[in-house]
Amino acid sequence: MHSLRRLKASLLGQDTSIESITAHLDQTGVPISDADCRTCPNPCDQGHESYPTRFNVDMESLMLGSVRPYHRQIIISTGKTDWDREVTDTSGSLAHYVQKAVDGAKHGTSAHDTKPRRGSISSPGVFNSSESTKISILNGSHRSLSESSDLETVLVFPDYKLITEVSRSSEGAQKLWDTCLDPSIAREGSVVEKSPFNTWIIPYSCVILLCSHKRRDNRCSIAAAKLGQAFTHELESRGWQVDTEIENPLHSMGMPLEEYQGTEEEQQENVLKQLQELATEKKALIVRNSHMGGHRYAGNCIIYTPQGSGVWYGRVSTHEVESIVTNTLEQGLILPSLLRGGVNISRPGCKSLLDW
Repeated sequence: MHSLRRLKASLLGQDTSIESITAHLDQTGVPISDADCRTCPNPCDQGHESYPTRFNVDMESLMLGSVRPYHRQIIISTGKTDWDREVTDTSGSLAHYVQKAVDGAKHGTSAHDTKPRRGSISSPGVFNSSESTKISILNGSHRSLSESSDLETVLVFPDYKLITEVSRSSEGAQKLWDTCLDPSIAREGSVVEKSPFNTWIIPYSCVILLCSHKRRDNRCSIAAAKLGQAFTHELESRGWQVDTEIENPLHSMGMPLEEYQGTEEEQQENVLKQLQELATEKKALIVRNSHMGGHRYAGNCIIYTPQGSGVWYGRVSTHEVESIVTNTLEQGLILPSLLRGGVNISRPGCKSLLDW
């Protein structure tokens, strides 16, 4: 199997060497690290829990470029770690209703109708959120913060926002589209009078998403469990607070954005101020999510930060977690050998993804 993949990559003219990938990313303004992605020897002598013997991962084909551009990605609360094969096909789910709202907007005339800005994607899989109008819909393991059982809590990236009181209905999904997801709405958002939602900046300095969708591929379920433990252990050993459920934002962030009084400019300044303050804290949220593509590259993870970047890593095992924490979470640098792609990670003139 490995030799066939290597032959296919060769026939397609893919240069999979780390030197070529690193040079290309550097030329396109992606802040990169030259550190090893694995900090322990091989075989490992540091007690990292390895994947099972038959855990087959594609290590030969070119992984960079395996992420399709999107404008926003949402993670919907379910309290589960596995879902139907296609989450948007599950009748009565918010994912299903949001997909219908998205499809309706494609065929109708939106109140915020706009054409996507045409821009050249500098590197396969590396893109700016403005270069696409696609909405990526995922389910998440986090529970809803709402008291009512028919109201969900939605994480929105790269906006880095937390939206509560979202009705699990076609009306709730349409309102979510109109006020939060429509591509014409800027990252700072717009305050809507009499909004049914409560919105906060996500009260963490990073969010780590781990694909755990067993019904799509058992490898991701296995990887998510081991990676979740490894990230938690490594981060806590460095003094980070690590949560797998969202803390009540009322306690840490105060009133929702809808209640902020001020001009549109003042509202945007308030959002930026909160994002910048969170970036300096050592608080991580780990959420397991549904299928996001590339199961052959398990373990798959996405790291989002308040600065608006989303880093997609593949082929991640417990042996790479320490390097990811050191280089990406704490220094804002990309590990080229693990990179599948990313949103807003091309930052010409910046030394780090943590720069503003």
